[in-house]
Amino acid sequence: MSDTDPLPTVRPVLDVWCELQCPDCHQALDDLRALRARYGDRLEIRLRHFPLEKHKHAYAAAQAAEEAAEQGQAWPYVEAVLARTGELAERGEKLLVEVAGELGLDAEEVDTALIDGRHMLIVDADQAEGKAMGVTGTPTYVIDGVRLDGGKSQEGLRERVEEIADRLLAG
Repeated sequence: MSDTDPLPTVRPVLDVWCELQCPDCHQALDDLRALRARYGDRLEIRLRHFPLEKHKHAYAAAQAAEEAAEQGQAWPYVEAVLARTGELAERGEKLLVEVAGELGLDAEEVDTALIDGRHMLIVDADQAEGKAMGVTGTPTYVIDGVRLDGGKSQEGLRERVEEIADRLLAG
C-alpha cells in the first residue's frame, strides 16, 4: 500500500442473536428495520442463531433461515417467519417450507436442507459462540464488544446501538 492509497474502511458489525420462534425477536424487527433504514450498508447487521430449548421448532427455523440465506433471501425469510411465531409453534417445519414457497424460494430445497441437516454446523457454531459471549436469551445485540440484552427489555436498545454505531462510524 502506498502513501496515496486510501485506508480500507471497516464498517461496524451488529450481531443480532435471534431465535425465530421468539416473540421478543418479533418485536425487535421494528428496531432492526429502523437501523437498516438509518445506516444502510454502513452498518453490517448479521443474524446469529440462538435457538432456545423451550421452543420446539426454533432449531429447524434457524436451519431453514440459513437455506434462505443460501438462496439470497435471509432477511425477508427471517421477517416472514418471525411474523408468524404463533403459527410456527403449531405447524413447525410445514410452515417453514410454506413460507419459503411464498417468498419464491426453492421450497423443496428448504425441505431437503431440514432433512439432511446441511446447516446444522452453522447454527451450532452460532449458538456456541453466543454462549461463550454470555448470551442467555434473545434477542441479544453485540456491537463493538458491548452486549445488549433485548430479552429482558428492549427499551432504549436501538438508541444505545445507534450511539455506538455513530461513534464507530465517526472514528
